[in-house]
Amino acid sequence: MRKRLVLMAAGFAFTGLSQGVLANGWNMPVGVTDVSREIHSLHMIIFWICVVIGIVVFGAMFYSLYRYRHSQGAKATQFHEHTTVEIIWTVIPLLILVGMAVPATATLKTMYDASEADLDVMVTGQQWRWRYDYMGEEVAFTSNLATPRAQIEGSDAKDDSYLLEVDEPLVLPTGRKVRLLLTSDDVIHSWWVPDLAVKQDAVPGFVNENWVRINEPGIYRGQCAELCGRDHGFMPVVVKAVEPEQFDTWLAQRKEAAAQEAMGVDREWSREELMERGEQVYGTICASCHQPDGSGNPPAFPALAGNQALMDDREGHVETVVNGVSGSAMPAFRSTLNPVEIAAVITYERNAWGNETGDVIQPSAIAEQLSD
Repeated sequence: MRKRLVLMAAGFAFTGLSQGVLANGWNMPVGVTDVSREIHSLHMIIFWICVVIGIVVFGAMFYSLYRYRHSQGAKATQFHEHTTVEIIWTVIPLLILVGMAVPATATLKTMYDASEADLDVMVTGQQWRWRYDYMGEEVAFTSNLATPRAQIEGSDAKDDSYLLEVDEPLVLPTGRKVRLLLTSDDVIHSWWVPDLAVKQDAVPGFVNENWVRINEPGIYRGQCAELCGRDHGFMPVVVKAVEPEQFDTWLAQRKEAAAQEAMGVDREWSREELMERGEQVYGTICASCHQPDGSGNPPAFPALAGNQALMDDREGHVETVVNGVSGSAMPAFRSTLNPVEIAAVITYERNAWGNETGDVIQPSAIAEQLSD
């Protein structure tokens, strides 16, 4: 038992999922939201009730074993259907359970009340990344693992945020109620951030609801907590909480950038521009499955480098990226990437790693296909 506890503590220290766990190595984190602190308080109340019950039960048991041991000539008293004893051992546990249920019910009611939110964010799980849509703000992006491949492969030393770093964190304001709407594009995922006391399944075809109001600015890390495939362990969650004024500035900048990106659909892009943008998109979206060098991981993820059949079928290549492949691990990116990103990544794939088809896919052509 002691060995198991030591291993559990070591596991918590290694993952570093919450500052609270790291602080004492044993207890659950207090967190940075009112709900997380309420949950922690409830946890401690139930814990001490269990401690008292354990002391009373085991104390009575050990006292009886010692006081009425056979070596001292003690003889067991025989009785049957003792009404008073039966009432006592029924009523007392009932009262204890009721006493535990009352604060637990109040906490659950608070946890599930996502009404009157100041901001709605759609969280979509995808193998193996998260997509965040700020509802009504025209701002959306995909959050991908940013841990260097050298650390994953073991050639570089692992840092403190190993497998817990992303290229685009979810940015939220402090002091405002944020409703999280969670779903999935493929399999069941689970969005979990211990310091925020949020652990919610993202289920294909359903929209689950949760909420958070963060009290303190900072970086809060979590992971997908549902086994979702071979890269389940490479699907971190990072939330960056900032002051409301800073959040408003950030949101305005992202909205302006999104508007400029939308304007880019109608202009003619050069091959160099598309290759540069496509390399960025490929590195964050495609490389985890098809490998950074395009070598793939057959049979689930075919090679793109030197794939002559794919290079000879330009329209099929576009169709695959836009609409995915039914019954395979290849998702549809029509709702995940914008026309510029889709055009850029296809252009990059058709001209990288020695493919050199010379093809240039324009965003306007992708936008036309998406509108059909």
